[in-house]
Amino acid sequence: MLVELENLSKSFGKTKALDNINLCLEKGKIIGLLGPNGSGKTTLIKVLMGLLRQYTGTAKINSIAVGDATKAMISYLPDKNHIPSFWTVKEACSFFADFFADFDTSKAKKIAESLNLDMNARIKKLSKGNQEKVSLMLTLSRNAQLYIFDEPIAGVDPVARDMIFSLIMEHYHKEASVIISTHLVHDVERILNEAVFLKNGKILLHKPVQEITSQGNSLEAVFKEEVKC
Repeated sequence: MLVELENLSKSFGKTKALDNINLCLEKGKIIGLLGPNGSGKTTLIKVLMGLLRQYTGTAKINSIAVGDATKAMISYLPDKNHIPSFWTVKEACSFFADFFADFDTSKAKKIAESLNLDMNARIKKLSKGNQEKVSLMLTLSRNAQLYIFDEPIAGVDPVARDMIFSLIMEHYHKEASVIISTHLVHDVERILNEAVFLKNGKILLHKPVQEITSQGNSLEAVFKEEVKC
């Protein structure tokens, strides 16, 4: 099992962001972490990333307790640009290659070429869309065991969404798993193997998408019924 969460709870003051989460995720899956804003998605991601340490219960990746040892297993795309704007695309690749042992420079060049990204261009000179492509390219160029994308399609047009999904499908390490956190259920449905519905820090449902939609309803319709949003 790649991800194992047992009785995981996290509170901020009187607010329970995660409420007794039990979740197991296998390798080789694309999983939607689906929930409205404030449902606990970001908190759960921060626990998996080792950014939040004060919680109750257990969190493991590859049977190892989440911490410094597991950070190297995860390739993470946050919901905001995290690459220094004064770097060139090539300098960003060099930094990732130095920092992450699993970064594949040849893969990065291949993705950059497919996206028509100039390796010598400074990131601050790129359009917002191309800056997002750089971040996506860097994330997918790692041969990680777990990829986490936090709201990768929020605020982008349908064409850009299709591009993002195509890149994820083509370039993620196939023995790994992918977690896509989003509230845009309709847009992400077609690439998911499994879906996790989250609301008020609780898991309402975790099943294969094919099973969820077996009665002819869309994933979005089932989600709205479960979450009542």
